[in-house]
Amino acid sequence: MSHLQTPAERFENLPGYPFAPHYVAVDGVHIHYVAEGPADGRVILLLHGEPTWSYLYRHMIPPLAAAGWRTIAPDLPGFGKSDKLADRAGYSFQTFVDWMWGFVEALDLQNITLFGQDWGSLIGLRLVGEHPERFARVAIGNGGLPTGDQPMPEAFQQWQAFSQNVSRLPVGRIIQGGTTTNLPKEILAAYEAPFPDESYKEAARIMPSLVPTTADNPASAANRAAWRGLMRFPKPFLTTFSDGDPITAGSERALQRLIPGAKNQPHTIITGAGHFLQEDKGAELAQVLIEWAKQ
Repeated sequence: MSHLQTPAERFENLPGYPFAPHYVAVDGVHIHYVAEGPADGRVILLLHGEPTWSYLYRHMIPPLAAAGWRTIAPDLPGFGKSDKLADRAGYSFQTFVDWMWGFVEALDLQNITLFGQDWGSLIGLRLVGEHPERFARVAIGNGGLPTGDQPMPEAFQQWQAFSQNVSRLPVGRIIQGGTTTNLPKEILAAYEAPFPDESYKEAARIMPSLVPTTADNPASAANRAAWRGLMRFPKPFLTTFSDGDPITAGSERALQRLIPGAKNQPHTIITGAGHFLQEDKGAELAQVLIEWAKQ
């Protein structure tokens, strides 16, 4: 299957993103990632969702690295500086999980602290449920792992329908709609940088349709199996949801109730933030993770 690569000049001089690029090939797909902080520091893996990329973590990477973390923020295939498949049929829930597990193996990441949001939570929680031995602790903000056995919020159903029917996917408008901050045009342009035209957006376009909304979704069985692993996960598990996300509001309670490691953790609500809480309150969120790890 042919791949598209966003021209490098589209990523020049992005505000607040001075990080050197790194790449690793997984199943023939080149995955870009940021790696900051001491090479021998404990690992924190930051997984983004859609239609964002590692740019979403630019407020969090410096303080985490300064605190001594080996801070790893990959771009999912189809996003950021990573390769993008020309045919959306090449994307599935399973391929994203396989790519990210291949990424973890390629970098030989151990004792990982995971932070995941949006699809970063869906993919990250699958990895934790299937490979718990690789993870030392987990934090989730505005995310979960649906199986299709419970109805999805109306806000998600509206987003899913919009994403599949709109002729042009307005990435900048989507980011602005998911934040409480009034983002300047240069920040919105940075989020749009990976997508020179609609042909580069096949992953962003198909992702909402891959979320299990019925019990017979192709990913449902594997997600249920991952939940069985999560319900035995004893290591520290923290929820850091925002107070302004209509899609995931309240779903942190299920994570707290069902995952053993969530017991007696300092779960927090990040106030004044939207769906993309890393954009709205990234520095605050990084500090929450740093203080949590000290415990």
